[in-house]
Amino acid sequence: MEENKEQTFEESMEELEEIVSKLEEGDVPLEESIRLFQDGMKLSKQCHDKLQHVEKQMDELLKDNGETEPFTIQEDE
Repeated sequence: MEENKEQTFEESMEELEEIVSKLEEGDVPLEESIRLFQDGMKLSKQCHDKLQHVEKQMDELLKDNGETEPFTIQEDE
């Protein structure tokens, strides 16, 4: 897992999918499996944090005067 640069959500997901694929093959030595699992958990947290950040951004819409307001869905009655 590369830790020096900020990965995009897509890069993190791709790396996470590669780790899951390796672990599902079942022929990875125990120590390597543990390291992959730890890396996968870090990537999962990164993806979760990025999604929460985007969700927060989506909750606010920019009004015409430049102010933000919470986004609410109005259902038809």
